[in-house]
Amino acid sequence: MEKKEVTLSELARLVKGNLQGDPDFKVRGISSLEEAGSQDVSFAVGPKYASQVASSRAGAFILPESWPEKLPENAILVKDPYLAYAVTANFFVNTPFAPQGVDERAVIDKSCNIHKEVTIGAGAVIGKGCKIGRHVHIHPGVVIGRDVEIGDETVIFPNVVIYDGCRVGKRVRIHAGAVLGADGFGYAQGPQGMVKIPQVGRVVIEDDVEIGANTTIDRAAIGETRIGKGTKIDNLVMIAHNVSLGPHCVIVSQVGISGSTRVGQGVMMGGQVGVVGHIEIGDGARIGAKSGVPHSISPGETVSGIPAMPHLKWLRMVNALKKLPELLRDVTNMKKRIERLESHEKE
Repeated sequence: MEKKEVTLSELARLVKGNLQGDPDFKVRGISSLEEAGSQDVSFAVGPKYASQVASSRAGAFILPESWPEKLPENAILVKDPYLAYAVTANFFVNTPFAPQGVDERAVIDKSCNIHKEVTIGAGAVIGKGCKIGRHVHIHPGVVIGRDVEIGDETVIFPNVVIYDGCRVGKRVRIHAGAVLGADGFGYAQGPQGMVKIPQVGRVVIEDDVEIGANTTIDRAAIGETRIGKGTKIDNLVMIAHNVSLGPHCVIVSQVGISGSTRVGQGVMMGGQVGVVGHIEIGDGARIGAKSGVPHSISPGETVSGIPAMPHLKWLRMVNALKKLPELLRDVTNMKKRIERLESHEKE
C-alpha cells in the first residue's frame, strides 16, 4: 500500500481547522496519543486528555478550539475533534479502487450485466438478471439471488446473502454475514395452524448506507422495506418486513424493529432497543439503550425505559427504584409502630 503524506496546512484545510504551528510539517499517519510517532498526527476530544497530549510523541495534534492548556508546537484547532479525526483517518486509509476482475471460481449467470471494473471473489454466486455497477467489490462467499441491482462503489463482505429482487444503492457497505431480503415473519391463524403469508415485496437500500455484520433486513410482504440514504446500522440488528427507515439514522447493535414501522430522518436508537410494529418514530427522535417502544414517538423526543417514556421521567423512576429497599424498610418499621400503638390503645 502506498504511503500517504500531507502537510499540516493541507490537513488544516481538509478538516476546516485553525493551524497553529509549522504549515510545511509533513504528516504521514494518524495514531493514538500513546502510540503516535514523530510524523503522526493524533487527537484529543477534550481537556481531560491534557496529560496524555503533553506526554505524547506525536508530531502534531487535532484539538478542540476551546483547548485550555498550553498548545503543542503543531496543532490544528477544530470545532469537532472527533469529526476531524474521522476525516483525517479516511484520508490515510482510503485507497483508489483497483479492479481485480472476476475470480474464475465465482459462479455467475451469463445473463448478468456486470461492469468490467469490478472485483468478484472466489465462491461468489450471482443469479440470473443481476446488474452490478462500476467499482463494486464482492468478497468471497457472497450469494446474490436473481434480478438484484448493486450500485457503483458498493462493497459486499464475505458470506453476505442478498435474496431475489433486492436493490442496493451506490457506496453501500454490507458487512459479513448480513442477510437482505429473507421472508418477513408473517402468518395468519387458520383452523389447522399457521398459514404463511407470502412475502413478495423487496428490500431497497439507498446510497451511502452501511449495514453491520449479521444484520438481517426482511423483504416486504407487499411493496418495499426501505433503508434511507446515509443510514448507519450496527451489527446484529433485525429490521422486519415493510419497515421504512429514514435517511441518516443511526441504529446500534441488537436493535429490533417490528413490521411496518416508519422511522423518520436522523433517528438514533441505542443498543437493544425493541420497537413494536405499525407505529411511527418522528424525525430526530432519540431512544435510549434497552428501551421498549410500544407506541409512536414524536419528532425530536428523547425517550428511555420499559415502556419507553420521556428520558428525564425514566431517570427519576430509576433513581426512586434505587431507594426502594430503604422505603420498604421504613414502611415495615412504621407498620410495626402502628401495630404497637394500636395494641396499647386496646389495653
